[in-house]
Amino acid sequence: MDMRQLKYFVQIVESGSLSKASRQLFIAQPALSQQMTRLEDEVGKPLLVRSSRGVTPTENGEALYHHACFILRQLDQAVSVARREHSNVSGRVNLGMAPTTVCAIGLPLIKHLNAKYPGIVLNVVEALSGHLEHMTRLGELDLAILFSTTAALDLSVELLAEEELFVILPRNSRMIAPDRKDITLLELTKVPLILPSPGHGLRRRITLEFERVNLAVDAVAEIDSLPLLMHCVADGIGATIKPMAAVYSLQNKPEQWRCLRISDADMVRRNYLYALAPEKLSQAAAIVRDELKHVVRTLIESDAWQGVRLMSPLDSLDPPDPLSATSGPDADPLEFDDIPLDNAES
Repeated sequence: MDMRQLKYFVQIVESGSLSKASRQLFIAQPALSQQMTRLEDEVGKPLLVRSSRGVTPTENGEALYHHACFILRQLDQAVSVARREHSNVSGRVNLGMAPTTVCAIGLPLIKHLNAKYPGIVLNVVEALSGHLEHMTRLGELDLAILFSTTAALDLSVELLAEEELFVILPRNSRMIAPDRKDITLLELTKVPLILPSPGHGLRRRITLEFERVNLAVDAVAEIDSLPLLMHCVADGIGATIKPMAAVYSLQNKPEQWRCLRISDADMVRRNYLYALAPEKLSQAAAIVRDELKHVVRTLIESDAWQGVRLMSPLDSLDPPDPLSATSGPDADPLEFDDIPLDNAES
């Protein structure tokens, strides 16, 4: 019996369902069921009663549940004590993020770290992804959130989150009927668009989706500065296609914007967290890496970072075949892995 099995068991009892517990734990249901079978074999007694209405503990399972909760609470307290020692950790940590990512998590992350680890100085480097990839390869960043699985092959990388791309325009805009919640690619060809320049990864992603259905995308303006682009959108010059985090770039309220889904295209981008190899990662940088993941999870689960799906360890890091991305509407979403160094994304 190990702590992991106890944690799984407690979550199943509290969820009342293997399927709900597997989602909470980010574990495939067959693997979770196998762990519970091993636990029951080790205990030598049935612990769970499975039925069409869900899962309930047996009498022995109920007894184990209360003891397991106590043990897990003790473990959490022990971890908290160990983490309190980290409050004295000091050091400078360089973290690279694209402008839209900074809009979503920059302030919450800094506030969280200042409160919990005041000795850590976080240096946030905001730049387009191409430049951040270059800095990452040179070892100038301890951590970076990028949109490619091949940005720096000698660093550790993990899948963090997946953002949907939306058509963004002011709340009072009449370019698209106010009752619309989504829009098609064909309808978008009749809307003035403000987009990044053609060399950038986000623009390339957008262009490919239009080309899939034999449509051309034209822009009334091409702007690689996120604040200026969003100022132009706010001024009514056109709409844009960006992650929902872009609405925070002008420090105004999200309610002032409309974010429409593109109904006939699967436009998403994946966020990958890069870190120096463990032997090169400082204690301060390792803490920032773990706290960053905690802040991201909190923002997504509280709906403070909208239009984003938290990715689990079950989601593959393998990039899809670039050719498959243009094979039809059911193909996997294209990653940004093959964007040249001087191309970037905001």
